[in-house]
Formats: sequence, structure tokens, C-alpha cells
Amino acid sequence: MTQPLVDQPRSPMDPNRPTALIAGVLLICATVASLAGTALEQPVLSGADYLTKVSGSATQIAAGGLLELIAAGTSVGIAISLYPMLRKRVAGLALASVVFRTIEAVMYTGAAASLLSLVLVSQKIAQAATSERSSLQLVGDSLMGMRQEFTLAGVFAFSVGAVMYYFAFYQSRLIPRWLSGWGVVGVLLILAACVSALFSGRPITTYATLVLPIAVQEMVLAVWLTTKGFSEQRPVVMNTAIRRPEVMA
Repeated sequence: MTQPLVDQPRSPMDPNRPTALIAGVLLICATVASLAGTALEQPVLSGADYLTKVSGSATQIAAGGLLELIAAGTSVGIAISLYPMLRKRVAGLALASVVFRTIEAVMYTGAAASLLSLVLVSQKIAQAATSERSSLQLVGDSLMGMRQEFTLAGVFAFSVGAVMYYFAFYQSRLIPRWLSGWGVVGVLLILAACVSALFSGRPITTYATLVLPIAVQEMVLAVWLTTKGFSEQRPVVMNTAIRRPEVMA
């Protein structure tokens, strides 16, 4: 007789896999949007005649502002997606990381709004009379100053929030400790960039060498989460039962 087919038992799906995948995709989106936005904006916003260049590159600046808004939304999304995993282990740090990355998103939104307002000012100054250009230039300079402050505050909030969840990662071993340690070092370097920009008055993008390590680390982390997920540590149960000596018959 033909033996009936028996379904082979399927291995259960890791319940944390979707969380890791979402966090990894958000990390990629945030990093790519931030770097691409900076690449579009920086050549236009440099120099004393930046308003003239903004007027001639309105579409480019608008695209950069849109990328900044994407970076803002995905930044807070990263902390929210990681919160369910981290709160089981370090609840206080998990909640604080969400708070600071929300502040980061608000600051980046303010920076994007300042940037998009520059487009309107640049268009007005191109059509204004000579006597009105000085006042419009002051408005543009004020918007640039606000943008720089918003960006600096956003990067600082990112640093505080990121160091919290990297410390939580290091404790929980949800990702390899070398990757968590790399994240902490990268955050300390970007904090140094914040302090340098604060005292020098120059944009934080000037200190690209200090920003690059955390950007690379977050891309590596994103690839790790999307391909391997979290490394759940299960406690090892020791067999403490006392074996009784066999009684000889």
C-alpha cells in the first residue's frame, strides 16, 4: 500500500523579524535622504551670493527640502520601530530614545521649512528694486541662521537618542557588540562635530569627516537588520538534577 503523505512541520517564523526589517529599511531611507539632500543643497547654499543661486535652482532646493522632510519622518520612525524590542529590556532608555528622536524630527522639519522659505525670498529679491534688496538679504540671512540652528539642534537630539538605543543594544546583545560599539563611537564623533560647529559658527556639514563614521555604521546596521534580524539571546538552562546511583541487583 502507498503510504499517506505526512506534512513536515514548519519552523516557526521569528516574530521579531518584521520589526528588524522595518527598522533596517527606515535606517536606509533616513541615511540616503539625509546625504542626498545635503549633496543637492550644499553647492547652492555656499557663498555670499547664495540667494541668487537659490533663485536659479529653486527645483533643486525644493527637492533637497523634500528629502529633509523624509529624513525627519524616518528618523523618528526608527526609534518607534525599535521601541517594542528595547522596552522589554531597557524601558527607560527605549522611551527616552523615542523622545529625543522626535525632537530631532521636529528640528529637521524646522530646517526644511527655513530652506523652502529661502526660495520665496530669493524670488522676491530677484524682482525687487535695489533699495529693497538689503532688507530681503537680511531676511535671507536670518533664515539661513535659523536653518543652521535647527540643523545643529536636530543633530544633537539625534546623538542623544542614538547613544541611548546603542547602549541598549550593547546591553541586550540584540545586535553584535562590535556594531553597537561602532555606533557609540560614531555618535561621540558627531557630538564633537556639533561642538565644533557651535563654537566656529560654520555649518555642521563642514565637519564631514566626523559625520561619516556614523553614516557608514547606520548603513551597515541596516543591512544587518534586513538580512539577519535581531540576535535574541536565550538563557541557558542548566540541568541541576542529581543523578541517583544505580542500585546493583
